[in-house]
Formats: sequence, structure tokens, C-alpha cells
Amino acid sequence: MSLVVVPVRYPLSKHSKATLQEAVSIAKERDADLTVLHVALFQDSRTVSRADLKREVESELGRLERARYVVRRGFLVEETIMDEVAAEGADAVVIGSKQAGRWRKMLNKLFEAPDVGKYLESQLDCTVITVSPN
Repeated sequence: MSLVVVPVRYPLSKHSKATLQEAVSIAKERDADLTVLHVALFQDSRTVSRADLKREVESELGRLERARYVVRRGFLVEETIMDEVAAEGADAVVIGSKQAGRWRKMLNKLFEAPDVGKYLESQLDCTVITVSPN
């Protein structure tokens, strides 16, 4: 069975909504399960539950078939996303252009002019799809 992972902010930002909608479409096209992932930073005092995340997503898009909601705690959003995608054995990860920009900044410290999608694909062994909001 195919799996698409989509990391989102909570509460959903405009960019997260666009990324989530694209991920839902991709999951349907691929007949894949969908994991909606939120990374709650250890250094942030706000607590987000899976139920909170599910309620927020369903208030925007309605009930999603074959969707799983995951909240992970971590120090670095990007590292936590990579860990989740690798652990789940995802076939695709759908990220927003803002998330790609943060990864690019992180990778710029290590490499000159990195291609974020190619880097993530090499690290995760999955397709990386970047979504730009309309």
C-alpha cells in the first residue's frame, strides 16, 4: 500500500491548507493512505493532540478516508519530519514551499546551492513534492 505524508502547521496556516489539499489529491491519484503530520517543538509550550489536529483538518476539508493523524515532538521540525517519513516508509512527502525554504537554509550551511527535493529524496528514498500556494 502506498503512503503519502504531509507535514502541516497547527493551527493550519494558508500555506498548510494549500499543501494539505494537494496531498489529499495526490493520495487519491495514487490510491494511497495519507499521514497528516504536525511537529510540536519541545521548546514551544503549546500542546497539540492528534484529536486537535484531526478536528482542524476535518473542519477545513471534511472527513478524509484513509487518513492518519500524527503529532510528533522534536527540537528540529525538519529532522522530525525526515524521521517520521523514513519510519513510515512513505512513498511520497508533500511539503509547502515555505518548508522547502527552511530546509534550504539549513542545507545551505552544509552545501552550496542545494536542491532540497533531490537531497530529501536521497535521504528518504521517496518522492518529494513541493507545493506553492496560489
